[in-house]
Amino acid sequence: MTRFGIHRVVTQYAKLASETHLTMKDKRISPHSVRHTTAVHLLRAGVDINTIRAWLGHVSLDTTHIYAEVDLEMKAKALACVDISGLPAASRCATTLPSLMTFLKQL
Repeated sequence: MTRFGIHRVVTQYAKLASETHLTMKDKRISPHSVRHTTAVHLLRAGVDINTIRAWLGHVSLDTTHIYAEVDLEMKAKALACVDISGLPAASRCATTLPSLMTFLKQL
């Protein structure tokens, strides 16, 4: 199947799906968006970036790093892995560091 055939099939099924899922009506679904979404879901699931690179058929990891944007959900998961129970309560709170708070307010 050619890339044009794949585009036609994806567009056809996206249109069909938007008839029952109204939130999809304004979305532009393409083979690229399906590929990008799949890569991001693999990354969020903890699949190694080199495996994703091979799955996408990229020669270089530089190309795959486009998909490696870290979102808030991934940051929250990383922070959940950090054990701060041994730290005193005062050092767990950034608000106790006035210089840091001043810096952040200036951003």
